[in-house]
Amino acid sequence: MARHIDIHTHPQQALEAASAILSGGFPVAIPTETVYGLAADATNPAAITRIYETKGRPRFNPLICHMADVEMAQSYAEFDDLSLALAKAFWPGPLTLVLPLKDGSAIHPLATAGLDTVGIRIPQGFAGDLIKAFGKPLAAPSANSSGKISPTSASHVEDDLGEKVKLILDAGSAGVGVESTIVKVEPDGRLRLLRPGGLASQDIERVTGKKLLRAATASPAIEAPGMLASHYAPGATVRLHATSVEAGEAVITFGTIPPLPGQDKAKAVLNLSPSADLAEAAANLFGYLKLADASGADSIAVTAIPQHGLGEAINDRLARAAAPRS
Repeated sequence: MARHIDIHTHPQQALEAASAILSGGFPVAIPTETVYGLAADATNPAAITRIYETKGRPRFNPLICHMADVEMAQSYAEFDDLSLALAKAFWPGPLTLVLPLKDGSAIHPLATAGLDTVGIRIPQGFAGDLIKAFGKPLAAPSANSSGKISPTSASHVEDDLGEKVKLILDAGSAGVGVESTIVKVEPDGRLRLLRPGGLASQDIERVTGKKLLRAATASPAIEAPGMLASHYAPGATVRLHATSVEAGEAVITFGTIPPLPGQDKAKAVLNLSPSADLAEAAANLFGYLKLADASGADSIAVTAIPQHGLGEAINDRLARAAAPRS
């Protein structure tokens, strides 16, 4: 079973214990404002291999590399003017930028899945402090078995990976609740949204004055995490845009809609946000999928979620959770 350290009551102990394990080439489960991450030295191939092995993650799926600040990021990747403007506007925060690697960058090709680009993010809070103390970037996908529901608490990590990691740093529930938004600036200056996430697309468009190109105009290649068709999936199947509840299903709703036909027989009834607050819904999404899955239901019915703001990220995660499983 993994050792747990509460970062609020023992911050220095957490920094020292995590740094020692990271220096030994092993991953540590760390809290971020988005979800909990499985972090390891992004320059150490043995450490990165242990991330893939711990998660059961396919090696063609690249990892986001987390940095302490913009200066650290600029030592590993090339920034164009628009990417730098985005970094200054939204870092630290739930935005990942896909950038060209610098010649001779110490980030190991295992972290980038052999691509000549790297996804970089500067997290808020303790994770940034840990990277600064460690002195090197941390590759950190979500701290869960590959393809499963992302963890938003230390207990979620323990339930899934507790026998596979040495240390879990506990900061309570993640505030954002979905992974970062991933954006790439093309050589011609166009902005591409590779994954919607915890930063609303409209905020990016407002700052840049440019429209984000969505998946219909994007490459089908895997350029960033979260682009696999089936992902974020519970054990139960997921049924979207539900207007009724079948026998034995759990149901996840949103807002003030009246009870659905058959809802009184549901295994569990969970409302992402009774007040229709999309930020609250995003923060609750993965935790509620886990609760619905634990109810014993074979299927989880989910009512419609608005597509605007953080609803884009919520619907993205739900669509991948509902996709056919390989």
